[in-house]
Amino acid sequence: MALPAKVRLVEVGPRDGLQNEQVTVPTDVKVALVDLLTDAGFAAIEATSFVSPKWVPQMADAADVMARIRRKPGVRFSVLTPNMKGFEAAIAAKADEVAVFVAASETFSRKNINCGIAESLDRARPIFEAAKANALRVRGYISCVLGCPYEGKVDPHRVADIADALYRMGAYEISLGDTIGTGTAGETAVLFKSCAARLPVAALAGHFHDTYGQALTNVYASLELGVATFDCSVAGLGGCPYAKGATGNVASEDVLYLLQGLGIETGVDMTGLRRAGQYISDFLQRPPVSRVARALSAKSPLAA
Repeated sequence: MALPAKVRLVEVGPRDGLQNEQVTVPTDVKVALVDLLTDAGFAAIEATSFVSPKWVPQMADAADVMARIRRKPGVRFSVLTPNMKGFEAAIAAKADEVAVFVAASETFSRKNINCGIAESLDRARPIFEAAKANALRVRGYISCVLGCPYEGKVDPHRVADIADALYRMGAYEISLGDTIGTGTAGETAVLFKSCAARLPVAALAGHFHDTYGQALTNVYASLELGVATFDCSVAGLGGCPYAKGATGNVASEDVLYLLQGLGIETGVDMTGLRRAGQYISDFLQRPPVSRVARALSAKSPLAA
């Protein structure tokens, strides 16, 4: 199959990237980061999540973030909503779409959200029903699709079953997440082929972590199958508290460099993206994880 001519990049840094940071990131910094990503040309940005501050203190200011970000026509700002309370908060915050998540591993699911896979799908059902009533799109996330820190390899047919269930509930898109970053290109191809046998390739997205340095090869393996949506995180922010040693999502700068080299359109400007990455990296007082960002900065530093 020919590679897609255009790819939709979903920037997840403001939520998935920042949620596990140990230092509290002020609301002003989060808002500025989202605005910089908007300026860089992203058409889809996961801005925050409406979860209990008890479990994710970093996201306690979700309503304030949504109230203060600069809205731009053509840009969709999504939020994660694990339950109906979160969904109602998302509606009040005028989110453009919501996301729900389930795991492909029973053990991971129980340790992460204290219930099994079947129950997590049941919990998501009311959100889909409410979203339909409010004409709001729902995106589904499946974690641990290529490996689990507790169970090891994950059966791709199980992932396909869950993806199919979410699609039937009404998810317009299902993001398949390699939460611990152990997947290889071959395993990625098998996974996406299994899911594509059950639902349209256009409804699938890739969400790769780079723990083993395989994220970009997995992106390419997905591209070869026609996948045209990928999650990425500015400066490579992120991690997973339930997966020891897991690094962050694949860096947005690295994915963009790959796609630009393939002549694939994204609408994202590298210089603008680098500015966003440098901004949040400076606040966190560490260099970007992105190799592309580091190499370009050494070659051509951004103007102050």
